[in-house]
Amino acid sequence: MTQFNDTQLTAAVVDSFEDTPNPRVKFLLQELVKSLHDYVRKTDLTFEEWEYAIDFLTRTGQKCTLIRQEFILLSDVLGVSMLVDAVNHREREGATETTVLGPFYVGKHKQMPHGTDISANLTGERMFVQSRVTDLKGKPLAGVPVDVWHADDDGFYDSQKPSYAAEGPSSRARFVTDADGRFFFRTILPCSYPIPTDGPVGEMILQTRRHPMRPAHVHFLVDAPGYEPLITHVFIDGDKYLDSDVVFGVKDDLIAKIEKRSDPVMPDGKPAAGPWHLMTYEFHMKPGQGTAPLPLGFKETEDA
Repeated sequence: MTQFNDTQLTAAVVDSFEDTPNPRVKFLLQELVKSLHDYVRKTDLTFEEWEYAIDFLTRTGQKCTLIRQEFILLSDVLGVSMLVDAVNHREREGATETTVLGPFYVGKHKQMPHGTDISANLTGERMFVQSRVTDLKGKPLAGVPVDVWHADDDGFYDSQKPSYAAEGPSSRARFVTDADGRFFFRTILPCSYPIPTDGPVGEMILQTRRHPMRPAHVHFLVDAPGYEPLITHVFIDGDKYLDSDVVFGVKDDLIAKIEKRSDPVMPDGKPAAGPWHLMTYEFHMKPGQGTAPLPLGFKETEDA
């Protein structure tokens, strides 16, 4: 039987994938082996540490459900999600910056009329969001579906709540841009919130003395035909966690100044029940192709 030392073993495992038919799969597996083996050598990984890692990954998988993806959360807090995003969007050419999808996108959202209050049953300071979708030259893009979603005033997404199955979606919807590329809706002002800390990822964050907080934001997924799908957040200017987002998702161009208003009516001409906030943001789309992602385990026939 052939015997290997710690460097010969790596070469043997890499060579074992030499006949892989798909060249990209072959490349990915061989590079993965090299990186993993390098990590083991550099750290002198012990049996106890290796067993802990296997147990951690096992528990991460066991925490996943159809509406919770603990592995995505792990990828986010290790900066892998943002790194994958960065290497796939190196040249933005004036297009709106991208950021992570996050673990709380539940797939295709229900289309609603412009001006809908998507957080009508929630407490919180009221906010009006007005936005526009254009190409890189400022030409409006009509008929573009835009999915929006965000956390409530307590920092929870609807899908995190036990009542989600019975009560359905809240603070998430799909809007379709009008002839001038515009869409608008009412909601509540998002707050900063912690990622879930009741699983192995949260355990890792707390044990390593990192805070689990994300700055306040609204998610947007803009899927215009003939353009690259845009997955991004719009962050609230002034949030104290903008410089220390636990998933490293903040970019300067994605921070919006929110105006506090006392006008008796909102921009759609309908009455305001009291003071409110105005978010204004314009999305610039990059020409290209692509398919908007679906969360793991999601079936395309479902509506959320």
